[in-house]
Amino acid sequence: MTHQNKITFKKLIQYFYIAITGKETEFTTGSIRKAIFMLSIPMILEMLMESIFALVDIAYVSQVSVNAVATIGLTESVITLVYAVAIGLSMAATAVVARRIGEKDLKGARESAVQAILLGILVSLIVGVIGFLFAKEILALMGAEPDLIAEGYGYTQLLIGGNVTILLLFLINAIFRGAGDASTAMWTLVLSNGLNIILDPIFIFGWGPVPEFGVMGAAIATNIGRGTAVLFQLAILFFGWSRIKVGVKDVVVRLQVMMNLVKVSLGGIAQFLIGTSSWVFLMRMMSEFGSEVLAGYTIAIRVMLFTLMPSWGMSNAAATLVGQNLGAQQPDRAETSVWKTGRYNAYFMLVVSVVYLLFAKQIITFFNATPAVVANGALCLQIIAAGYIFYAYGMVVTQAFNGAGDTKTPTKINFIAFWLFQLPFAYLASITFNLGAMGVFLAITLAEVLLAVIAIVWFRKGAWKKVQV
Repeated sequence: MTHQNKITFKKLIQYFYIAITGKETEFTTGSIRKAIFMLSIPMILEMLMESIFALVDIAYVSQVSVNAVATIGLTESVITLVYAVAIGLSMAATAVVARRIGEKDLKGARESAVQAILLGILVSLIVGVIGFLFAKEILALMGAEPDLIAEGYGYTQLLIGGNVTILLLFLINAIFRGAGDASTAMWTLVLSNGLNIILDPIFIFGWGPVPEFGVMGAAIATNIGRGTAVLFQLAILFFGWSRIKVGVKDVVVRLQVMMNLVKVSLGGIAQFLIGTSSWVFLMRMMSEFGSEVLAGYTIAIRVMLFTLMPSWGMSNAAATLVGQNLGAQQPDRAETSVWKTGRYNAYFMLVVSVVYLLFAKQIITFFNATPAVVANGALCLQIIAAGYIFYAYGMVVTQAFNGAGDTKTPTKINFIAFWLFQLPFAYLASITFNLGAMGVFLAITLAEVLLAVIAIVWFRKGAWKKVQV
């Protein structure tokens, strides 16, 4: 190893340490590559923690029954739909907080953070009551068979009923990310998912005085783990351990700030309603092919999330860089950050796609060895992985629009890719032309490729640089 390489490696380790400890907070000056690294590392680790938990969760639940796995798939497709509001709100929080930080307006950033949290609590209470009271009806609506509903409704009831823990964890982390406190967001997820992984087997299989809850135990573990992390997040905000410090005097309703957040979040809400409702319809189509096919699809999607999460980490870094640099009146630096982040993401996704194409069956078998589950899960993994490089750019560019506060443009792109193309194609291919599950998998890949192409063309026009939030 040359002297130069030693210096580079040493500097890399040094940067990694600075990134995960959150010592670097200035992203509107200096090296763009360094800024991407400092924000991406904790965001990637944060998302990896999230996806490791998702994989561990499905591995434990797979030991209960095929129905239990299918229950998680159906419940998550519904809960993602009702979270559209929260996800849109999180986008707005990241965009507005990042813009205020770029403008050096800490008071404005703090006020926006508090209003986002108050809105999030209101949404979660409404969703929680509906989910707790109508869990059986929700599963039936999704096409679940009576035995699946009987076994799994407790999971649905607790997960949707206790959604305030998941929602606030997500929302407050979005605030931290907007402020450039990516490492704080990462450590809260380390706590949350670490607890989840420890508590999962205890509540699912029963241990000591704790009875065996089956699939419902996964929901109990999730609520305890994430609830603890939310208390940790609130402590960070109130004790001022991050860039944003909130006092009791700040916890008041500020209608003007709240309405600005609602305005920015409307595009994000519509964006995710389009994307997630499309996912719900796809899940409904998959349920037509039986529980084993549905279980294979659910496992494949969970495995994919394991690798898409780091990509989301890089995409979130791009959103923060765009928001802060626009606030600092540096639109060209914002644009350069996006293209560089997209390129790094594409390198990563290329490696992942090769692994999936070569080892799909072995990966699915690790979670469930039922032949029909393995066959369908592997096919899903291979077909969707074929478009991974397109997803890399699509995700980064879409998040860049959101980071600028331009949530309307990705909404239009999602509408074209998912509703006008993906759903009709999936139905025609799987049902009309009898391709079955393969028709749905093809629809997912082609829609994501189309989304990436449209997003890049639109981004090059540059209208996002003029958006005010």
